[in-house]
Amino acid sequence: MGLVINAFGNGLTVATNMGAAPWTAAEVNLAAWAQTSVGMTMFIVGVLVAVANQLLIRQWYRWRFWGEVAFITGFSYFIDIFIALFDRLGVPRLPILVQVLLCGAGIMIFCAAISFYQRANLIMHPNDDTTNILRFLYFKGRVGKALLVNFLVPIVVLVITTIISHHLYSVNVGTVLCVLFNGPLIGFADRHFWRGLHHNFRVKVNN
Repeated sequence: MGLVINAFGNGLTVATNMGAAPWTAAEVNLAAWAQTSVGMTMFIVGVLVAVANQLLIRQWYRWRFWGEVAFITGFSYFIDIFIALFDRLGVPRLPILVQVLLCGAGIMIFCAAISFYQRANLIMHPNDDTTNILRFLYFKGRVGKALLVNFLVPIVVLVITTIISHHLYSVNVGTVLCVLFNGPLIGFADRHFWRGLHHNFRVKVNN
């Protein structure tokens, strides 16, 4: 459920072109540069991030890795579907104010989805698992600090792709809102949405 809701929210922000989350924006720009679909770029980046997560937890955790690969496979498929759907519905051609409001709604939607599957901690988006790992292993549960560190990589990617292609996509007011409020919105969802679902963060310990 979290996977589909997250893809829906992210697809909505991409369709408005009013600014997507930093990782999504970086992947949109990589897709434009490579002339491939956003979903394909998300899949490739997601697998690379899944590998990086194994390095962050400093051990091979097979279930975690293959779960993240399975998640990003489904997520990349659904996001292409939702982007195409919103395009057919005319979202990119709506008045700017409406697009900004829809972009904000998309951010709130995918933040709630992230909260759901981070708490369940069965399988999740590799980028969000990075936040979870940083949050609980490195930053004493502080989601805002973990997100800011996590966002440094896509920001560097955005700078590089812009220098190479001389174009910048999906970076706008929504991107700023994501950087500033992703952490607080996920924290808000943790406290107020599906309150019976509690954080279940764990790292397998090798004997």
